[in-house]
Amino acid sequence: MASERSSIVYRIPARALRRRRLLEFARQLQAEVAAGQPFCCVVTDDDEMRRLNRQFRRKDSTTDVLSFPAASEEALGELAISFDRARAQATHFGHSTEEEVRVLMLHGVLHLTGMDHERDNGEMHRAEQRWRRRLRLPDGLIGRSSR
Repeated sequence: MASERSSIVYRIPARALRRRRLLEFARQLQAEVAAGQPFCCVVTDDDEMRRLNRQFRRKDSTTDVLSFPAASEEALGELAISFDRARAQATHFGHSTEEEVRVLMLHGVLHLTGMDHERDNGEMHRAEQRWRRRLRLPDGLIGRSSR
């Protein structure tokens, strides 16, 4: 699998994002967080995120990031990130949309590695904090929700 590389698919223009830098970040996550396993990240809008959330989680609302583990061991899985939510959250928390997409990507990859902050007694929160510091990212999703 070493030859497989993580990728990002843009389903919307997302002009505020520097695509090459985000792809480099995705590949850094692959190497450092995902033990070399590739993943695909889809950047989309609130409408598609709402549809995906309704279809796969039976929640009729939009969300910022969804993780879909792979059915085989050839890849880690897929992420879907709402550019609309990322932009709004970036404004709210005072950093760039690109930084917010990175936060969401890290959060989603941690889920793909099997972590679940709803059931793990803080393990994912601690891991996200460590990685966030190491990758120089703003507050992660779990830390925000505990404010």
